[in-house]
Amino acid sequence: MNQIRIAPSVLAWDLGDLGRAVDICVEGGADQVHLDVIDGHFAPNITFGPGTVKDLRRRCDLKFDTHLMIEEPSKYAEKFLDAGSDLLTFHAEVLDGRKFEELHALALRKGKEIGLAVKPFTELPGWAVERISDLGALVVMTVNPGFSGQSMDMSVMPKLERIRSLFSEEGVRTDIEIDGGVEPENVHEVVKRGGNVLVAGAGVYSKKDPVQAISHLRERANLAVKAT
Repeated sequence: MNQIRIAPSVLAWDLGDLGRAVDICVEGGADQVHLDVIDGHFAPNITFGPGTVKDLRRRCDLKFDTHLMIEEPSKYAEKFLDAGSDLLTFHAEVLDGRKFEELHALALRKGKEIGLAVKPFTELPGWAVERISDLGALVVMTVNPGFSGQSMDMSVMPKLERIRSLFSEEGVRTDIEIDGGVEPENVHEVVKRGGNVLVAGAGVYSKKDPVQAISHLRERANLAVKAT
């Protein structure tokens, strides 16, 4: 299994104080910062744009993992890459093989990584399976995109296992991110099924001590690794 990584999702923090959300990631020893960009069309919420990513980029050197939940990613991909995103993730539901290759080529020119996300009930399409070696991460959503604080849909776990098996068969070391409702209580199940990057919104920022919550998630995840 790939190394466990913790990626707090700043959308779960006070949006008027996102700088502090990034500081918490640093203080808690997080591996990356997860930035949810939603356009109000692909998912029912509106968050922030590349200007916010650029401003937050000055706060730390952690990996910026920007998840574009938008209908037309090609229009904005370059702006988010130039703003400081290190891994830019797009949704399989709005792409096809040709569009993916165009975005992948753009990311390569910028020296960045590309990720692919799927909603809870979206299976990985054939064109994506053929290109999994090009991915920096595959994001398996365990809630419907839009709002922080939702409970994890455990019915997604069999799909997660199928993806892990596919990667193993193909000899691919791509990170598998689990995004949605990650909490200490379900981390063991997530890691056992193949997830190694844990995107945690409320699982970090709703806790009394969010800095400590990052360490607690990592401890629980590492225990799950040892048990598998």
